[in-house]
Amino acid sequence: MGFLSSSRQFLSGTRKDSKSKPPCLLSIRSSTTLIVLTVNLAIFTDIFYYALIVPVIPFSLTVQVGIPEDQVQHWTSILLACYSVALFVGSPLAGIYADHTSSRRWPLLIGLVALATSTLLLCFGNSIGLLVLGRLLQGFSAAIVWSVGCALLVDTMDSAVGVAMGYVGISMSVGLLIAPVIGGAVYSAVGYYPVYYIAFGVVAVDILLRLFMIEKKVARQWIDEDQCTRPTEMEANQVDVEAATSSAAPGHASPIGANDIRASTPAPILTDGDQAQQDNSEEKRVEAIDNTGQNSTNPVKQTSTSGRCKALLKSPRLLAALYGLFSQAGIMMGFDATLALFVQTTFGWNSTAAGILFLALFVPGFLSPLVGWLSDRYGAKWPSFFGFCLCIPLLVCLRFVTESSVQHKILLGFLLALLGIALAFANVPLMAEITYVIEETEAAEPGIFGEKGVYGLGYGLFTMAFALGGVVGPLWGGYVVASAGWGTMTWSFALWAASGAAVIGIWLGGQVTRPDGTAAGQQEGGDINQ
Repeated sequence: MGFLSSSRQFLSGTRKDSKSKPPCLLSIRSSTTLIVLTVNLAIFTDIFYYALIVPVIPFSLTVQVGIPEDQVQHWTSILLACYSVALFVGSPLAGIYADHTSSRRWPLLIGLVALATSTLLLCFGNSIGLLVLGRLLQGFSAAIVWSVGCALLVDTMDSAVGVAMGYVGISMSVGLLIAPVIGGAVYSAVGYYPVYYIAFGVVAVDILLRLFMIEKKVARQWIDEDQCTRPTEMEANQVDVEAATSSAAPGHASPIGANDIRASTPAPILTDGDQAQQDNSEEKRVEAIDNTGQNSTNPVKQTSTSGRCKALLKSPRLLAALYGLFSQAGIMMGFDATLALFVQTTFGWNSTAAGILFLALFVPGFLSPLVGWLSDRYGAKWPSFFGFCLCIPLLVCLRFVTESSVQHKILLGFLLALLGIALAFANVPLMAEITYVIEETEAAEPGIFGEKGVYGLGYGLFTMAFALGGVVGPLWGGYVVASAGWGTMTWSFALWAASGAAVIGIWLGGQVTRPDGTAAGQQEGGDINQ
């Protein structure tokens, strides 16, 4: 029993008793930097693994399973669809489970088991049933990573949610950029199994970080009150949820209670000689502690899962954000399915040259943290609206790329680079908007989402919308290109982007308003980390 109890404490992070010693390297393992790194590596692993094995799926079907050549395309499509179906169905379930557990680490470790099992099945599976099961487990693992991982970033990054989602955008871009190139090159050079050896290595690093990481709300079990309320100078430059008293709501690492999410502002960066700003910070901290005592007397509503879901889905802002995410994902994934074939037939390029062209589309994703910073400061509406509006003329102009000439090749690369920037502006603010909507609803009706909140469910819905776009976009693009040509596909995508711009412009929220009534851009010092 002693071993089982110790194992459960290690996996969940729950303190065994008052005499339990804190975990080794607690301050490092619960630091903002390590948590953000762990979540983004988990997302990178999911994207990397998904894109890495795409080039070798036809080989596994013919050689490992023995599928006839004329059925390879059929089963390849089924295997790709299995991932999307599992991602679509599993995302809200994973989010709901994450909101009900005492620690988000549990579902992340469950996802890790699913990912490891999926890797083994896809590598060594010798029947179509095993490959289908492997893809389903891969999609289920991705659902957990995206839903729970984004919720954990919200718990950790507090008021810098947009910046956190910007880091997620970078993880996606890097995975989509390097995985197909590595997978195709390794398979061509040394064969089938070494491709999966690379996946095993990335998964191993992911395992180590997920086991090493400790959530901030779990770490507070061993941190004295003085340490919680007096962050070091280094930590003052980061959003630190440890600056709270132990009465913070367990569902969200906030310095206040459940009905005042992010209401108080953590201490700003102190500089030598700035005593007035320090005194002002101390006054805010005392006021926050007083508010904690007041809020703890307010009862938390006992709402069911369906009630919380209905309350969340009643928000027009949330529905607008989900539609925008669906549209952005559909446009991006539509190009994934059609661009390589277009440059092959138009320019006569091989797969390597087509892969290099994708750099123009995905490299602008490195601007995502900057876009997230703008969202935290000015709200999600106008950055996202700008992104969708910019997509419209770019998508229309892509229809003018029609011949194999230097001018048309340069035009294609230039338009794709601008389109990558536009998609980054369209996507990242909407990911942060999920948090903004939840906080606004909670501030308007305290306790409506219960004690533990609905961040897992919110980002589960985000993942559902993204997965649906990933299914519709390639089907739409492939069908239109095959029946009406490249030019028709691009202007039809422009109409899709226009519908997204209209929805965002009408229903999405404006400037981010904190629960205390102040706007994000009006925070003292203008720092998003305040």
